Amino acid sequence: MNLHDLSPAPGSRRKPKRLGIGIGSGRGKTSGKGHKGQKARAGHSVSLHFEGGQMPLSRRIPKRGFSNFRHAMNYQTVNLKDLDERFEAGAVVAASDLHSHRLVSNPEAPVKILGDGDLTKSLTVKANAFSASARTKIESAGGKAEVI
Repeated sequence: MNLHDLSPAPGSRRKPKRLGIGIGSGRGKTSGKGHKGQKARAGHSVSLHFEGGQMPLSRRIPKRGFSNFRHAMNYQTVNLKDLDERFEAGAVVAASDLHSHRLVSNPEAPVKILGDGDLTKSLTVKANAFSASARTKIESAGGKAEVI
């Protein structure tokens, strides 16, 4: 086999549709766009929910329910096993310390401590929220869980 023997698989290459090539081609005159109207014009684009000026369905249907999106508290979470690995006994752990140890990405955002893993050192942890298991594990290890 040589380079000049190579060719695409039969049926894999299709010639483009040739529009506006005379009346006998079947695609002449209006080039498959019908007669006049918005969709026959150059540069036409209509959004998917546009209904020709009629009030769209999304605005005809009444709104129901409540979204907590604007008021939801999005916590950055840290597990106890990560605190046990990175901090020494007796340390005071705040959001800025968590940020310097790369446990949270934003030191200003609220932090919640979760109880995954075990804590073997006594730490004073200052955070916005604690899970119940995290609080009991911190206090059983001789530390303090302080809510900011």
